[in-house]
Amino acid sequence: MTTLLLVGAGAVGVRAARQLVDTPGIDHVLVSARRAERAAELGRAVGAEPVPFGELPSGVDAVALAVPGAPAVEFARRAVSAGVSVAAASDDAEAVGGLLALDAEARDRGVSVATGCALAPGLADVLARHAADALERVDEIYVARAGIGGDACAAALRKARRDRPVEWRGSSAQVERRQGAELVWFPDPVGARECVTVSVGVELLHEAVPSITRATVRAAEPPATRRRGLAPRRRTGEDWGAARVEVWGWRDGAREAVVYGVIEPAAVAAGMVLAVATARVAGLLPEIRLRTSTPGSRGLGALVEPAPFLAELARRGVTAAAFEGVVVA
Repeated sequence: MTTLLLVGAGAVGVRAARQLVDTPGIDHVLVSARRAERAAELGRAVGAEPVPFGELPSGVDAVALAVPGAPAVEFARRAVSAGVSVAAASDDAEAVGGLLALDAEARDRGVSVATGCALAPGLADVLARHAADALERVDEIYVARAGIGGDACAAALRKARRDRPVEWRGSSAQVERRQGAELVWFPDPVGARECVTVSVGVELLHEAVPSITRATVRAAEPPATRRRGLAPRRRTGEDWGAARVEVWGWRDGAREAVVYGVIEPAAVAAGMVLAVATARVAGLLPEIRLRTSTPGSRGLGALVEPAPFLAELARRGVTAAAFEGVVVA
């Protein structure tokens, strides 16, 4: 019997819960949230069992973290110490850095920590690895993202846009001076958005594609408000998220770019990525091959083979495509 624990019942947690309960091989889903009534409401909606926030019940095979910052890192540390694998959707710099710092302990305990399992970082890293596999050699990756997966994501994104940006140059990540926004075109209904360079996700791109000598991540300004609650609302342009992944390298002696993208409600994409990653680190979905069998903490692009992971997302309704319109995997 496979039992998974979902921590967090916000916009991403709600979508992840619905995916987890529908995943073959998962027999029992537990859910916890800071507000007990939210966990109870989500449990009733999807058929999961609410448990007190902060509790790690015995018999849990893997943990899905849909909470940001320090709480995500602290819960992941407890899970790793207990010998339980983790997948985390947290896309803020504090959480990503703290989760990667668990690598040595995760190796000692023989468990996996899948870090940054959201839209970008997360799905964007898998797309970057997929594009790199189509080329003979890769040296540059440029990622742009728009949209948010909930209030915590919006807060993290606003902080990332205020902080000093980071670029990968040569063989290391380097802090840069803030520069002006760059207009990035995403497919409708997102359209053109002004994006600035941020720090979150740059090192995960290098982990996914170690040959790169330059990489940047750009992010659009998040919308001002979000609606709370479990009920869906009518979608508008502000509800959608998008990621654009441009990978430069060589093929047949010529320099060229492969550009992939995805457009989907951001919380839906992040929740689905988190659910699939959690199921995989729990030992399910064996068709999704791992790039390494060594335990530890790593980003999603370095953990999974991209084609089967993208195929599983497509089967669930989130489809990435080349910008020419060719469906990926």
